[in-house]
Amino acid sequence: MKYRMMTLLFLAGIVTATAQTKPPAIDKSPMDMSYYPCNYPVLRIQNKVTEPLCARVVYSRPQKNGRSVFGELVEYGKIWRLGANEATEIELYKDTKVKGSKLKKGRYTMYALPTQDKWTIIFNKETDIWGAFQYDATKDVLRVEVTPEKVAENAEAFTMIFDKSAGGVNLLIMWDNMKAALPFSF
Repeated sequence: MKYRMMTLLFLAGIVTATAQTKPPAIDKSPMDMSYYPCNYPVLRIQNKVTEPLCARVVYSRPQKNGRSVFGELVEYGKIWRLGANEATEIELYKDTKVKGSKLKKGRYTMYALPTQDKWTIIFNKETDIWGAFQYDATKDVLRVEVTPEKVAENAEAFTMIFDKSAGGVNLLIMWDNMKAALPFSF
């Protein structure tokens, strides 16, 4: 009798545990990542890597969905997490220069302080943060300014990609009809 009771309790526990496990709903702002060199993981498994891994950025991709983005959804003069959900993070695999300023290898949260004419891009040492609600300026390690530009082709989804340039690589930050290029040299 004890054996039957223990078996029933055990099975009831399994059923209860599995019945409560539901997959989360699909996120409206899915997480994505960009590498430099571009497509590094794919190149690596294909044995086509020609330069070492330098950087990886992990960010969430909100959609425009007919909204006015800059100046409204992304308010001028207020800290923005550069995307949605978790604050954007960048991992640098070697010491680098960002717009000529030194930044040591490591993992950083990236924020922006946008205005109509310029964006201040902020690298902060506090990571694993949701949003910008507890942003702490005392943990900033670097601030650089970039000039956003209007572009003809709208980006429906917020996008961050690395693009090789003559002096190194630019991290392109694009959404709606705006694009900013953040220069890195490794």
